Parts: sequence; structure tokens; C-alpha cells
Amino acid sequence: MCPHPLAGTMAGLEQAGARPERSWKELVVTVPRDMYGEGPPSRSVDAGRLWTGGVATALVAALVAVVGVLIARGLFDVPVLAPTDEGALGNASTLRLAAFAAIAALLATGLLHLLLLSTPQPRRFFTWIITLATIAAALVPFLTEADLDEKIATSAITLVVGVAIGSLLSGVARSAVRTGR
Repeated sequence: MCPHPLAGTMAGLEQAGARPERSWKELVVTVPRDMYGEGPPSRSVDAGRLWTGGVATALVAALVAVVGVLIARGLFDVPVLAPTDEGALGNASTLRLAAFAAIAALLATGLLHLLLLSTPQPRRFFTWIITLATIAAALVPFLTEADLDEKIATSAITLVVGVAIGSLLSGVARSAVRTGR
């Protein structure tokens, strides 16, 4: 059964035989002041807090890379980016891996800052970008001629570094953003 075209209005209610308890003047919809005339909520970024968290994330990422090398070389005797005869800590390649992890964290912080300032739903975009970049970086070792165990170890370290960067910076973003009117 199709409702009467005026069923939602006072006239429609009266035509249908209903006796509304309120007059039509009381049924006027009021829009809260902060939704009308004040504009949408604004978002501000505490850059100091964001970048301090980014530097701390860079330190954690570098340490995750070093611990990953220690585990791969020290426990499993698997070479990662350098031959195992360099010892459990390796050589300059270990330092280079830690530096790349720290640089990746700082670049991710810059990307997060840009997204927070300019993009709707910045954390969602950040999560997607970091996830895809981490997967791509973890696949790179499989494009080399290295042994399979070295590829797996390097890829695992890369994945853990990417997860650390993504999760830590997501938390930093939550604490660095303020919303207001």
C-alpha cells in the first residue's frame, strides 16, 4: 500500500484523521549551532610532538634491524646483507641496514605529517601506504641471487621494521592531532 503523499506533514496527518499533539511550529527542526554556521571541525597537528615521536620511532626501527641481524646471524647462523664470517653483529652492512630503517621511519613521519595536514582520513591512507611499502620492501630480497635462507631472514627483518614503524607512528598520530571548532 502506497502512503499518502502528504503523510509526513501536518496536513497529511490531519487528512489521515490523526490528531497531532503538537502544532506545526513545534515540529520545526533545529540544527545545532556548531553544525550550522560554525563549519566543520578543524584539525591541528602538534608538529613538535609528531616529530619527537618520529625520531623515537627511527631509533626503535634501527634497533629492531640490529636485533634482527643478531637473531639471524647469532641464533640461526644465516647471513643477512653480509657474509657470516663478520661475526654476529656483522660489518658496515648492519649499520647500513639500521640507518635505512631509521631513514625510513623519518620519511614515514614526513609522509604522516603531510597527510595529517592535507588529507581526509589521513591515518587510513597512512596505514595503506606503509603496509604496501613494507610488503614491497620485503619482496625485494627475493629478486636477488642470494640463498633462500638469506632472502627469508632479510625479508623477515624488513617486515618487522615496517610493522614497528607503522604501529608506532599510528599511535604518534593519535596523540599529535587535536580537533576543535
